Amino acid sequence: MASAPSSLRTQLMEELTCSICLELFTRPKELPCGHTFCQDCLKDLAEVQVPLQCPCCRRQVRLPPQGVAGLLDSHIIANMCERLRQQTSLSGETRKQPQSGNRCSSHPSEEFKVYCKQCRIPVCDQCLEEAHDDHRTTTIKKAAQERSLTVQALINEGRSILESYLSFLRSLREEEKMLNEKKQQTDKNIIQAYNQMVKKLTEKKDHLLSKVVENQRENLDRIQNERDRVLADLNELSAACDRAEQNLKQGWVEFLSQQTALTEVVRKYRGKAAPTPVQTQPAAFQPTDTPVPVLGQVTVQSLPSTPTPAAPATSNVAGRVTGHHHGNKRQGERQPQNSKLTIGGPGSGTGQFDYPLGVAVSDEGEIYVADRGNQRIQVFTLQGAFVRQFRTALPCGQKMSPQEVALDGERKLWVVGGTPSAEFAVQYNKQGKVLKTFDLQKTGWDRGVAVDTRRNLILVTQTTGSLGHTHGEVLVFRPRGTPVFKQAKNPVKTVRLQQGMKLPRNITVDKVGNMFVTDWDNHCVYVYNEDGQFLFKFGGEGRGEGQLQWPSGICTDREDNIIVADSGNRRVEMFDKTGRFLKHVTTETDIGQPQGVAMATQGQLVVTDYEKNSIIVFQNF
Repeated sequence: MASAPSSLRTQLMEELTCSICLELFTRPKELPCGHTFCQDCLKDLAEVQVPLQCPCCRRQVRLPPQGVAGLLDSHIIANMCERLRQQTSLSGETRKQPQSGNRCSSHPSEEFKVYCKQCRIPVCDQCLEEAHDDHRTTTIKKAAQERSLTVQALINEGRSILESYLSFLRSLREEEKMLNEKKQQTDKNIIQAYNQMVKKLTEKKDHLLSKVVENQRENLDRIQNERDRVLADLNELSAACDRAEQNLKQGWVEFLSQQTALTEVVRKYRGKAAPTPVQTQPAAFQPTDTPVPVLGQVTVQSLPSTPTPAAPATSNVAGRVTGHHHGNKRQGERQPQNSKLTIGGPGSGTGQFDYPLGVAVSDEGEIYVADRGNQRIQVFTLQGAFVRQFRTALPCGQKMSPQEVALDGERKLWVVGGTPSAEFAVQYNKQGKVLKTFDLQKTGWDRGVAVDTRRNLILVTQTTGSLGHTHGEVLVFRPRGTPVFKQAKNPVKTVRLQQGMKLPRNITVDKVGNMFVTDWDNHCVYVYNEDGQFLFKFGGEGRGEGQLQWPSGICTDREDNIIVADSGNRRVEMFDKTGRFLKHVTTETDIGQPQGVAMATQGQLVVTDYEKNSIIVFQNF
């Protein structure tokens, strides 16, 4: 190993330094996690830390029966450390001792005088006379100059290779640091999601237990009231019998005088019905027929490849690895459809529809459908069973025609719709009780509603202007009615949508707060950040792959893919989060005119069919 310059030697020493004692490795031992430390350093650490943890990544280490001595030896690092120590020692001796490199090894008292070209060695005068008298020679200085060019080229090449390996080691250290940081952040995210889920489950548990306590109290009150009534009758009848029995024992005359009172009491209870069992209604618990709540997913991200030292010439790259493999699916390839369930049909009866528009699915698997013509919300299970319905009424009792629905983080339903003279955003509980109402500007255009659960905001689309000169806006509400941005009348912040948005129909929000808005007039989807700044748009009028015709409903799935109801083309389309077309989810053979779309946490896609007055549940589409 040629002597490395001071900068390279310093970098090598950094890589070969134990992070515990800050000295070159001595008997280096490699932990299962890949980090290396001196054997004695690990022994000292193992005595005070049980169980032993890696000082770098904090991963717990299970020592072999032999203890630290039984860990894997790192022979390569040990050899490099020993050679580096030898070089350091030699360089120190060179500085201390006088130069003796010009002395002849065969004649120590003689110095080299000339260089023998034939033998390619330096020789002294005595060697020249004895063995090299007839050989071609030259001066030591000239021979050194001729050789220096070749040697210097090799030195430069060696240093270049050393630098590439040191760069590789530095990149490994940076990658290791990045992986540790990402792991810590991922752990934090998982724990946060777990705590939030535990909090929700705890609140649900407390709510269910309080309902059981209330039910038990009502049943016990019924029993106590019946007990008090029966005891009063029992006391009256028992007292009359006791008095008559006592008078009978005391004499005939007293008995005759008391017979009338006893007769009346017995007659009273002779015709009275006997007490009947108390009708109680004990509470029972039935677990929801849905899968266990999904905490989340840990996905493996593709990281930039670590640079490797320069490969020898003529080496080839045999293949490549790409992320997000999807089997044999190709972009735009039409995939076979899975099973579907159709619910409803035209009409006003239970389970029938009159122009259904918006749809939302709760975490418990309940489907909420805006039954516009029937002025109501109908609720179904994902298996198609009818659960309940309620009228979309205002606090004054007037009925409202619902257009779009969304569920907030508190499992409350938000509905936008209107009467012949006004438009509203109304919050209902699951049973249809009005909780809150926001007055909206009367525009005559359909609206969409979405909930940004990350910021706890309600987003409502609005179209302003006259026919042919319309413009899109998003109204931002806080559920409690506190203004986000104070205006003269309404507790609302208005975000004016840029880049030509004309007729916003529906809206959805992804995990980071970006807004996706369908434009009925421009036949595309506009994407804005949470502040309303335009990011990009996709779609465009047409029937080809990735094109749209009067898009309406929109939602996202667990992978942040975007699902759009392409009502004009009688199909539902899927795009990735960048707007790249992925596939046709449904085609005109599956559906009439899709309007609303919603994803269930269990993986089903629910679509409202405005033309056929029904809804369709696609299983694991």
